Amino acid sequence: MKPLFLFPYWCRYLGYILVVVHIPIVLYKNEIGFDLHGAHADTGIFNSRHVFFISTTLLMAVGLFIAAFSKEKIEDEQIVQLRLDSLQWAVYVNYLFLIISLVFSTDTEHILFLNLLVPLVFFIIRFRWKIFRNNRLIKE
Repeated sequence: MKPLFLFPYWCRYLGYILVVVHIPIVLYKNEIGFDLHGAHADTGIFNSRHVFFISTTLLMAVGLFIAAFSKEKIEDEQIVQLRLDSLQWAVYVNYLFLIISLVFSTDTEHILFLNLLVPLVFFIIRFRWKIFRNNRLIKE
């Protein structure tokens, strides 16, 4: 069985590197020259705050996407089934968070950020956990 539309195995590490590069940029956003919450913020769609948000969010999303949908060393039917099951659970969790955030929050920027990244993060965590559990069962 040949899986379609998966990145090569080495792309997983590229995705994790993009995610790791994203984290310090966001943590130190005030030190790199962006006045994100200042009173003198530009207006319009291409202000510094919006461009910074879009660029860092895209960096994180692309990194997570590449890491989530890259092949395993051994890609068999069981891995495909684990991937499908994890993706289904990620969609369930995403919609749960989306409904909760729509009911209890009016901050659309954070709702978008949450809706964009939660499925990928949950998918990666659940998929890696299922593979870990599967490998432990095989060793026993």
